[in-house]
Amino acid sequence: MASLKGSVLSSVFGFVCIVLFSNICFAADPTISYEFHISYITASPLGVPQRVIAVNGKFPGPRINATTNNNVLVNVFNKLDENLLITWPGIQLRRDSWQDGVLGTNCPIPPKWNWTYDFQVKDQIGSFFYFPSINFQRAAGGFGSFVINNRPVISIPFAQPDGDIEIFIGDWYIRNHTALRTSLSAGKELGMPDGVLINGKGPYRYNNTLVPDGIEHETINVDPGKTYRLRVHNVGVSTSLNFRIQSHNILLAETEGHYTMQQNYTDFDIHVGQSYSFLLTTDQNASTDYYIVASARFVNESIWQRVTGVAVLHYSNSKGPATGPLPDPPNDVFDKTRSMNQALSVRQNGSASGARPNPQGSFHYGSINITDTYVIRSLPLVTIGGSRRATLNGISFLNPKTPMRLADKHKLKGVYKLDFPNRPLNRPPRRDISVINGTYKGFMEIIFHNNDTIMQSFHINGYSGFVVGMDYGNWTEDSRGRYNKWDAISRATIQVYPEAWTAVLISLDNVGVWNIRSENLDRWYLGQETYLRIINPDENGETEFAQPDNVLFCGDLAYLQKEQKHNSAISISREFLRLPLTLLIAFFVFTICS
Repeated sequence: MASLKGSVLSSVFGFVCIVLFSNICFAADPTISYEFHISYITASPLGVPQRVIAVNGKFPGPRINATTNNNVLVNVFNKLDENLLITWPGIQLRRDSWQDGVLGTNCPIPPKWNWTYDFQVKDQIGSFFYFPSINFQRAAGGFGSFVINNRPVISIPFAQPDGDIEIFIGDWYIRNHTALRTSLSAGKELGMPDGVLINGKGPYRYNNTLVPDGIEHETINVDPGKTYRLRVHNVGVSTSLNFRIQSHNILLAETEGHYTMQQNYTDFDIHVGQSYSFLLTTDQNASTDYYIVASARFVNESIWQRVTGVAVLHYSNSKGPATGPLPDPPNDVFDKTRSMNQALSVRQNGSASGARPNPQGSFHYGSINITDTYVIRSLPLVTIGGSRRATLNGISFLNPKTPMRLADKHKLKGVYKLDFPNRPLNRPPRRDISVINGTYKGFMEIIFHNNDTIMQSFHINGYSGFVVGMDYGNWTEDSRGRYNKWDAISRATIQVYPEAWTAVLISLDNVGVWNIRSENLDRWYLGQETYLRIINPDENGETEFAQPDNVLFCGDLAYLQKEQKHNSAISISREFLRLPLTLLIAFFVFTICS
């Protein structure tokens, strides 16, 4: 009888659900969940045992595989001996900077604690990666891929590939990350890296002098006559890398969430923090395997020969191993425009649909009036208070003891200043917690001006900006006449060449506090960052989410933090908890009845 009663109630509720609550019952955005256990393991990527940071025992870590509009839960367990935060560069976290995973917005996860990130990948597609954002930990690993697939109703602008392959490239030091940051804190340069890793492995032994015996290398297995999507990420410390595959062209298709005009390249410069998708067609005769190479750029290559990553592309019908010299790097020692021209050739595919059915090019950014202009200049290291520091507009950033948005919500004063200068000022450099005060729904022009001697890349969390121009020399207002106002690529990580500038246009529609930083880890660690604060003065809960229930407290709010109790309770998505009360009641009634 009880069984019959339950069956009837379940059927009745099912009918009510269809009639009254169809939006929640059948159209809610799906939730995907992950557990990340961040720990140390011992590995020998360059032949010397060292401590690296693994995710679930893997180096690199596992892929987060999402689809547009999915809700994503990532429960991060900190098994390191120091604080931890995970950040999601390029994931825009709409209305939700609480999940950004940097010190300006989050209290760190203490050792032996866990914390669940809970966010939606709203209106996004593309290739990204995650990594630990504090304590120089990315230099030890902890990174992995974050893929957002198109919804089934929106086609990708190329034939479905026969395979999807992740490739992580990055410079690497044998010294562990704590030794590296100790050197930086002592005012020392890191020096030349010990090598380049591809998917966490050292180089194939293409040269018996440069590559010692016993190093494990990466092999990418393919079949002839197929097309593969390669998602390539530069996860290194500070070195731009040239990526190429012997005897093959690579067809650029997407970068950091936006489809590009499809162009073939024999090689491609990928700067620190950047991600690209290439289509590789396996159309060679497979007389041997082929080299996959990632070599250092903008350095003295005769001295930096060992800073070269080499993997193997292995056809299933290959007749032998790869042999002979590596494919040549770009021969542009005396042509500094070659790499910049390649960067400018990356254009947005305006006819392709991205996360929504409307074409990517339907946003006419070139006709919008600019409301704010910031010229952000980086210089070589300076001495402030006896320490070597990196600056932006003369300010070396100090991370606040209390995250800024948390301080706002609890009405703490003096935690940070909204006085970041919109131009470089003629004054002594200083350390400060100085933040850009952005205007909600404004249209901001940011010019990154690199007066340093090194190649740099800069990242803007929470946003993707149109890269409308770059050139050598000084930016002036006349430079706007050379902007690309039609099909500039939109991206979150922007390269800036030495003694050059790059201009980016951004629509400030994402409320929160968002990190702007150098992706070069040494410069970031030494203070080359700030934040962009965007607040809706008429906030009513529609443009910014409330602080999460599981928020961590630190700094001046540390007294609010309760000791963490570990349990196996099911985590409920914040998206679910934001639903109207009637729908929540209906859900729980349905759960009980069925």
